[in-house]
Amino acid sequence: MKDVELRLISELMRNSRRSDRELAKAIGVSQPTVSRLIKKLESQGVIKEYTIIPDFSKLGYGLLAITFASTRMDLTPEQIAEARRTATDYVRKRLPQIVMYERLPIAGSTVAMSYHRTYSDYVKFVKLRNEYSFVNVDSIQTYIIDLQDKMRSEFFRPFTFSTLANEIPNIR
Repeated sequence: MKDVELRLISELMRNSRRSDRELAKAIGVSQPTVSRLIKKLESQGVIKEYTIIPDFSKLGYGLLAITFASTRMDLTPEQIAEARRTATDYVRKRLPQIVMYERLPIAGSTVAMSYHRTYSDYVKFVKLRNEYSFVNVDSIQTYIIDLQDKMRSEFFRPFTFSTLANEIPNIR
């Protein structure tokens, strides 16, 4: 990627509500250049969406759960493909609390992030998650973050892309 494209992405991550003219001024190019680059990056799939990151605790969510799962690898490629298809379908339809579900570079391992209003809601979610017969689950570990914790907001870094945006122009 060109340096100007990386700087533009970085600026959009900081604040995607700015006009093309404001973005052009921030990265030192013309407004038509910014408009052209944005269209190009959108068509290439580099820019996937423009969105916000709300304060989930102010929306009524009390917990963030980060769950790691690993499966034993005694399945055929066909069984693995079928398990992935059914798991994906199940997660989309029955577990809308999951906002991120990714495969890890360790064979058979996944991570999921989910938001829950209360601990009781989280327990219901775990029961639903466990209803699905995940093939050969070896282990599941979950870490729960209290989104209402006052110390969390004072001392720790909240979920945002602004910090990462500072690093984007340095990628090379």
